[in-house]
Amino acid sequence: MAKKKKVRVAFKKNRQKRTRANDLTSQYQGAEGPSPESSTGERVRAKGELSRHRTVVTEVHDDAQTPGDALGSLAVDLTECLAGRVLRIHGLFSIVQTDDGREFRCSVRRILKTLAIDGRNIVAVGDRVWFRPGGPDEGLIEKVDARHGTITRGYRLREHVLVANVDQLLIVSALEAPGLKLPLIDRYLISAEKGGVRPIIVFNKADLVDMADYQWVIGLYAQLGYETITTSAGDGRGLDRLREVLSRGETALSGQSGVGKSSLLNAIQPDLKLRVREVSDWTSKGKHTTTHAELIRLNSGGYVVDTPGLRQFELWDVAPAELSDHFIEFRAYAANCRFPDCSHTHEHDCAVKAALRFGEIAACRYESYWKLYNQQPLDGD
Repeated sequence: MAKKKKVRVAFKKNRQKRTRANDLTSQYQGAEGPSPESSTGERVRAKGELSRHRTVVTEVHDDAQTPGDALGSLAVDLTECLAGRVLRIHGLFSIVQTDDGREFRCSVRRILKTLAIDGRNIVAVGDRVWFRPGGPDEGLIEKVDARHGTITRGYRLREHVLVANVDQLLIVSALEAPGLKLPLIDRYLISAEKGGVRPIIVFNKADLVDMADYQWVIGLYAQLGYETITTSAGDGRGLDRLREVLSRGETALSGQSGVGKSSLLNAIQPDLKLRVREVSDWTSKGKHTTTHAELIRLNSGGYVVDTPGLRQFELWDVAPAELSDHFIEFRAYAANCRFPDCSHTHEHDCAVKAALRFGEIAACRYESYWKLYNQQPLDGD
């Protein structure tokens, strides 16, 4: 249920400073300066920080997950607007599709872009929006509905929403070229749990390795309760199961560059013809091929969002003290630690570290936790 509420909001400090009071050009040309009366009259604009705030009327939803959801839901007259879904974003414009299949190239209302929220941008792929048509195929986004099922990351001290309103996240990782990056998988798992999205781990490029060498890592995550799929676009391994998983609802594909996200989608639906590139021989890292996220409808059912490959993934809004709650295997032991606020890093009589010594917690998982707690970057970041 939405409730209208007046909110005093601050604008981003993205405006240039006002012109200096002393106009050297006018003085040079001999123009008269301002009269004493003008300096004591009323001002059209407020001085200082007062010019950076405004009172706006918003619709606050009971199910809004973040302050950005509430601020994005400005109270607007929807009788003149159309509802749609953001398919993709190109620079300053969003491609929005209505329920009847029409597509509009929309810009975003100025007040939405300048509201001082923590987000990198106000609109993300998958958002449900209301826009005012401005032509046969153009429009202006007036309102962003409250989100559910989001995948976010931290980007330059701000929140970057990769995709919104999805049901599940396929965390694609390559067994070879560029190779497994388990701490990155763990970060995606935390982001999925934080955003209310069901994670599924895909181990791709199985045709390039001896699978006997990787059964331990597949078994590790399977025993923790995560759904796993082994796939290969080269020999077709696991594609039938992947197709069935994608038909469940709306799915986001994410992972580092070069793991084969676009190749898997092309194998499932060849008419997509998504661009693919080889992994760099020099850096052994993937080359950025998918440059923007896009919501795609699959012939076999369901929707999928192919997101750009990421080499860095910083968690957003996860305090170090909350990290242990996101590591499933820690929960059974954390209650037995000597100190109730144990960080599981340096304290004596820590039940989590004792479980690590006895092999009940995998060393690679604890290493991921330790790096996150100490805010250390992933290898190669």
